[in-house]
Amino acid sequence: MSETENGAKIRDRTAGHHEAPIADEPRELFRHFAHWTAEIAGSVWVFIGAVVLIVVWLATGPLFHFSDTWQLVINTGTTIITFLMVFLIQNTQNRDARAIHLKLDELIRVSKGRNLFMNLEGLSDKELAELAENLAAMREKSVQNLAARAEAPKAEHY
Repeated sequence: MSETENGAKIRDRTAGHHEAPIADEPRELFRHFAHWTAEIAGSVWVFIGAVVLIVVWLATGPLFHFSDTWQLVINTGTTIITFLMVFLIQNTQNRDARAIHLKLDELIRVSKGRNLFMNLEGLSDKELAELAENLAAMREKSVQNLAARAEAPKAEHY
């Protein structure tokens, strides 16, 4: 890790890839594996491979007389793949969401935005609902102010 001017610690390499000791950080091993798997699984070639696999499975239907075992093969395979992919995709989504929140927090910190909006993900549902109501009221007031400004020049002409 290295430090920036403001003292923030950052990784020496970009895109989330760095040399992490596997024995010391099993999470890093899983993160790398999840990232790699998500990249591969999201490629056009894996999609084409899946389509080909389904076409081959369908084509073998008459050979196996569309038996229960023939159907069970595709059902079991897709269930296992889906079950495992849910965890891998969730891991990458959590990481992406965390990174986006950090980026937004930094933009808020360096802009004229209110620091109140940093780390909103930590608020309860009730607190988020109250904040949403307050912002809706502020939006409505802003719309009314704009409408009043637009009407003011019209009133002067009469």
